[in-house]
Amino acid sequence: MCRGLAALPNTCLESVGKNLIIVMGLQCTDVSVLCCLICVGCTKLMQHVTQVISFYPPPSDGLYAFRAFLVSEFSEENIAFYLACEDYRNTTSAAKLCSKAQRIYNEFIGSEAPREVNIDHETRDITQANVKSPTPTCFDLAQYRIYILMEKDCYPRFLRSSAYRDLVSHLTKKNTKAATKKA
Repeated sequence: MCRGLAALPNTCLESVGKNLIIVMGLQCTDVSVLCCLICVGCTKLMQHVTQVISFYPPPSDGLYAFRAFLVSEFSEENIAFYLACEDYRNTTSAAKLCSKAQRIYNEFIGSEAPREVNIDHETRDITQANVKSPTPTCFDLAQYRIYILMEKDCYPRFLRSSAYRDLVSHLTKKNTKAATKKA
């Protein structure tokens, strides 16, 4: 089992496993294939995209497919904001922290933001106050709200989409070819 999959809670694995079976009619006995498909299709994908590096295929395939799906639904700003917050949190320089915080705020949260994310007024106000004295956690509440929005709304639609079915089909074929070459 890959490190990313082992780190996930059982409820997440059960949910994704059921979604794979229901959505895809998947009948898979190859544990390594199922492991990769679950990692790619897991609702925790965004959190584990940098952690899960020891399995094939790379999780970026799933992230790319999810992002393409969001673009098709005109809601790509959600994943862009989420990933910008992840990058921001890993910033070590205080000078960069301040400039990145202002850029993220202006791009995703401010009243004239070109890629404004859908967060409630209270979260917007808290985040605005946090940006005035930026810390690595100043976007945590807004990021959490967007994560929940994607988890409850966008992601279930993605799991039912042709983009997801195409990804699973592609990964299954790729893995089958690799297994055939080994034999």
